[in-house]
Amino acid sequence: MKKNKTPSNTRALDKVRVLELLATNAGANKRDLAKLLGLKGSDRIVLKRILKELEADGAIAGRQKQGFVKRGELPEVGIIEVTGSDDDGETLARPLAWDSNEEPPTIYVMPPKDGAAPGPGDRMLARLERHGEAYEAHVIRRLEQETQTRLIGVLRDAPATGWRLVPINKKERTEYALDKSDLGGAKHNELVVAEPKPGRIAGFSRVKVVERIGSMDSPKTISLIAIHDHGIPTEFPTAVIEEAKAAKPIQPQGRTDLRAIPLVTIDPPDARDHDDAVWAGLDDDPANAGGHIVLVAIADVAHYVTPGSALDKEAFKRGNSAYFPDRVVPMLPEELSAELCSLKEAVDRPCLVARMVFDKKGHKKSHTFLRAVMRSAARLTYAQAQAAFDGNPHTGMDAVVKKTLADVWAAYQSLTIAREKRDPLNLDLPERRVILGEDGKVTSIAYRERLESMKLIEEFMVLANVAAAEALEKARTPLIYRVHDTPSKEKLFAFSDFLRTLNFSFAKGQVMQPGTFNRILSQAKGTPNEAVMNDVVLRSQAQAIYDPANIGHFGLNLAKYAHFTSPIRRYADLIVHRALIRAFELGDGGLTEREMATLGATAEHITMTERRAMAAERDSTDRYVAAFMEDRIGESFDARVTGVTRFGLFVRLAESGAEGLIPIRSLGADYFHHDEKRQALVGQRSRIVYGMGAPLNVKLLEAAPITGGLRFALADGSGDTPQRAGKAPSRRPGKGPKKDRFRGKKR
Repeated sequence: MKKNKTPSNTRALDKVRVLELLATNAGANKRDLAKLLGLKGSDRIVLKRILKELEADGAIAGRQKQGFVKRGELPEVGIIEVTGSDDDGETLARPLAWDSNEEPPTIYVMPPKDGAAPGPGDRMLARLERHGEAYEAHVIRRLEQETQTRLIGVLRDAPATGWRLVPINKKERTEYALDKSDLGGAKHNELVVAEPKPGRIAGFSRVKVVERIGSMDSPKTISLIAIHDHGIPTEFPTAVIEEAKAAKPIQPQGRTDLRAIPLVTIDPPDARDHDDAVWAGLDDDPANAGGHIVLVAIADVAHYVTPGSALDKEAFKRGNSAYFPDRVVPMLPEELSAELCSLKEAVDRPCLVARMVFDKKGHKKSHTFLRAVMRSAARLTYAQAQAAFDGNPHTGMDAVVKKTLADVWAAYQSLTIAREKRDPLNLDLPERRVILGEDGKVTSIAYRERLESMKLIEEFMVLANVAAAEALEKARTPLIYRVHDTPSKEKLFAFSDFLRTLNFSFAKGQVMQPGTFNRILSQAKGTPNEAVMNDVVLRSQAQAIYDPANIGHFGLNLAKYAHFTSPIRRYADLIVHRALIRAFELGDGGLTEREMATLGATAEHITMTERRAMAAERDSTDRYVAAFMEDRIGESFDARVTGVTRFGLFVRLAESGAEGLIPIRSLGADYFHHDEKRQALVGQRSRIVYGMGAPLNVKLLEAAPITGGLRFALADGSGDTPQRAGKAPSRRPGKGPKKDRFRGKKR
């Protein structure tokens, strides 16, 4: 690694400073960076925290012994895997360590010194040299086959070629071969887990089946692909099940009795567990005229899941529940998640309660926490609650429940006053809903309806989470915060560049507040740019994480925030419950000294499990969508560009929200230049511009349920006329095959 002259350490140590150093010192590790910054003693701890946050934000990628690099770049030395060859016969590879959401750059493998041509699946340690948007790999040494990980794929029996394994990973560009003796009883079109074997068959790397998952003919296998691919645990150990079955209903003694208060649960119609209930009423304190008391009751999971128990260890391992169109992989066994911890109607249940008092303008005056017993007065869906809020309660609704809903709605009206003043980030991001029939197949894909009742419950939960963080901080009890950092300067500069292409003003270097983004979103509302603006604002944000150190929550515009309201499905909330029990001496099951000493590691782990679940849920939805679209190959759809990369355009269909790729080679014979600032592909000769938000009419060419991929092309002679650039980009410099290889190739 080439190191620059050590800079003055008088500049404040922040994320921007670290990113600046990595831009000119790619591959630097923590020790290198500390030396470059002139850091000593406790300042090194600050650097460690900044690096963790940058990794969590997605701004940099850790490369183990090779150190850190800026996101989207490769280190000077790394491990690559051969994926195949291009139309010119040149060997292509991909980096094994790649954490960006975008496709990795193309890597061209130079012929090794030993003369042995590498084949698909071969892994090598290589020196990587950047040439424009691609890399050239010079092999240092080949890696042994056993370093490869397990593969998940679908078996295919082709008479002409024999048995093949087709990987489920979109980025795998090669197949693997199997002998009949290595099938393990698996059959054609079956999803399996395989391990590499030495040798080759017809030039393909060999594998053997080690686990059979299910037939691809079964719709239920679609979720299993994502679950196995992301390593989400599905089976509970025997000891965990035994503990769950041994659990008994609670006794009310020693708890605050709230059974006479008509708390209600409001959830989606398909909810399988109910971990929160709400109630509100007018405050009778003359000093708070027009104010409200709000109760948010949360299932007391800490009563059943105690520190160090088998249930606790498994809950920590899973970190959270994962939700798929056809199933839930719960954090806790159903004996707890769907029974004893679920706030069922007309049944006594243990709970932790945030009791909050607000004035008539929605400002919180006080809060207290209680360990209580409750009895839900009604189990309501969002639609049922909304009908009541609109003055059309369902026939037969109990008068007491009607009164609770009226009071809850009145409290919400005052809370929105304070919320609007706080001005949190207000993104409008429609959520896709995959609807399955009785046979498990997709019957439709639609956008989930957004009701005011949903916003009401969200606001109540946010306020309870704030109260938990404030109470614990005041009590000086360690906890895990939910933190969301401000957008990085790098992302803001890219955001500013894009806004200029739409004639939106945005001053670089300004102090960012969520309201700044809200004003831009408001300007775009009702225009053709509305949807794309929401997407671009979302991408400019950092990712929220769990951390025992508080930096606030930018998106919600809150100084203190923790997760308290979903302990059935999130381990973070269970930690906060235990902290509250300890801080306010609410009985057994409080946070232990050992847990407090390891909050940092716990926060890091549950951040990982949350992202793992989110990736699996997204992949599962993509595969269901691809299966649904398989029968519509050849049809045309209205779409908009939602992403622009050097290899093509990502588009989203208007009717279903399904997303897929238009490869750059499908845009015609012109050479298209990727303009990163404009987030557009610009034609070299035609000057045609395909940019973010552009409306297109596209034809579906391919739908792959195995990988979840959709491939489109522009529909012939249809769609809006693409924008024409004011000035064509300059021709690529240089001549000869090497320059063309990196700058002119369509991928």
